[in-house]
Amino acid sequence: MRYINQLKDGDNVIGIYLCKAKNMAQTKNGKDYENVTLTDKTGTLSCKIWEPNSMGIGDFDVNDYVEVRGRITLFNGALQMSIDRAFKASEGSYDPADYLPVSSRDINEMYEELKTYINSLQSPYYKLLLEKIFIEDTEFVEVFKKHSAAKSIHHGFVGGLMQHTLAVCDLCNFYCTKYPALNRDLLISAALCHDIGKVRELSDFPLNDYTDEGQLLGHIVMGVEIVDEKLREVKGFPKVKADQLKHCILAHHGEFEFGSPKKPALVEAVALNFADNTDAKIEAMTELFESSPLVDGGWLGYSRLFDSNIRQTR
Repeated sequence: MRYINQLKDGDNVIGIYLCKAKNMAQTKNGKDYENVTLTDKTGTLSCKIWEPNSMGIGDFDVNDYVEVRGRITLFNGALQMSIDRAFKASEGSYDPADYLPVSSRDINEMYEELKTYINSLQSPYYKLLLEKIFIEDTEFVEVFKKHSAAKSIHHGFVGGLMQHTLAVCDLCNFYCTKYPALNRDLLISAALCHDIGKVRELSDFPLNDYTDEGQLLGHIVMGVEIVDEKLREVKGFPKVKADQLKHCILAHHGEFEFGSPKKPALVEAVALNFADNTDAKIEAMTELFESSPLVDGGWLGYSRLFDSNIRQTR
C-alpha cells in the first residue's frame, strides 16, 4: 500500500485506509457531499466525496477499513483526496498494523528508561508511590505503554504517552542541573505522573477518542484521582509531599484558559509547565513537517495551532 506520507499533489490513488471520521455537509449551492478523514500509521488525510449517492460509493462507517479510489490535490497548503469510489474492505485484505501510528522509539526500551528515573529518586515515599503506579499495577502499565498522549496535535500514536512523558522527564532533569531551587524528587515524580490521566481520558486505538469520563472530567483531574488511589496504599506518606505532587499535576497546563485547575504556586510546577509545553509544541511542529508538503520555498502554510504561517528550516 502507499502510505499517506508518501502521497503528493496529482497522484491517483487506489488503496485501503482506516476511516477516522465521516460526516455530511453542503456546498454553498445546497449540494450534499461528505467529509471523510482517512488515516494510516503515517498520518491522516482529509477527503471529499462529491457524489455520495453514486454507484461507486458503498456503505462504510467510522473505524471501518475502506478501499478507495481517488485523486490527490493541494488545497490551502494541505493535501486532500477527492474520492470517486469507496467500499468497505473485506476482512483479510489489510493488515491492521499498517493503520496504527506507532512511536519511532522502541516501547520496551522507553519503559526501561522510565524505571531508571524511578530508581534515581532519593525519597522513599515518592519512589514507592511510583513503583505502585508504574511497576506493580501491571494492568495500568500495559495500557500506559501503548497509549497515545492526545487525540491529535502531538504524540497521537501508540507509545506517544510514554514518549512524551520521558521527554518531559529529560527536560525536567536538565532544569535540575541548572536551577538549585528545584526539588528533583518532586519534579521528576510530577513529570512521570503529569499525564497519567490520559489512559482514562482517551480510548484505545484504533478509536483514540475522548471517553465520556474524559469529556466530563479531563486528564488532569483523573490523573490526580489515580495518584490519590495509589497514595492510600503507601502507609505514612507525608501529606505535604502528596499535596505538592498533586498541585504540580493540577497546575501543569499553566493557565486557566488552557484547562489548568490551578496556576503554578511551586517552582517545580512552573518548571513542569514549561517542560510539558516545550515538548508538546516542538513535537506538534515536527509532526507538521512530516505530514505537510513543502510549498513556496519551504513554507507549509497557516497553522491554527501556532496561529502562524509555518516554515521548515533547511
